[in-house]
Amino acid sequence: MTKDKNTEEEILTADAQQDNVETNAETTTETQPAEEKTTEERLADALAEIEELKTRALYRQAEFDNYRKRVIQEKADLILNGGTKVLEAILPVVDDMERALQNMDKAEDVAAIKEGVDLILQKFLSTLKGQGVVPMETADADFNTDFHEAIAQIPAPEDALKGKVIDCTKKGYLYNEKVLRFAQVVVGV
Repeated sequence: MTKDKNTEEEILTADAQQDNVETNAETTTETQPAEEKTTEERLADALAEIEELKTRALYRQAEFDNYRKRVIQEKADLILNGGTKVLEAILPVVDDMERALQNMDKAEDVAAIKEGVDLILQKFLSTLKGQGVVPMETADADFNTDFHEAIAQIPAPEDALKGKVIDCTKKGYLYNEKVLRFAQVVVGV
């Protein structure tokens, strides 16, 4: 048994030595071409690689410059033409106003004219609401400097109206929940 074990170990050791010899031979043949290159060849290779890297860097810089210019142009177009959607939404209301003005000369019923103008106003307000513009509610509201501009203060007729909006002289509007125009109000003191 021990003889078989020793023989087995000798075979494994011989195999390992053979593998080492083959590996050393492979690495020697692989490294030889690198050692055989002259200094001038290595310098030429390095210079070629440097030129390639410079070219790649220039292309990347040009790509970035083009991207930056395109983004600036897109922003300028957006600022210039950003109101187009709103204006297109308002044009039907303008058409209705023009028809109303044409028919006012022919109309004899003032109530019908008033009803027509009221319909146009409701259409205009719904168009504004569709664009994110809504009027502020000021009736019986607490005075809030974030939404209201006090143009006058009057003595409150009741204690419950102190610090509250008593009258609104000019409606305020919110655009996407931000103040577009402050409401001008009279405040009770």
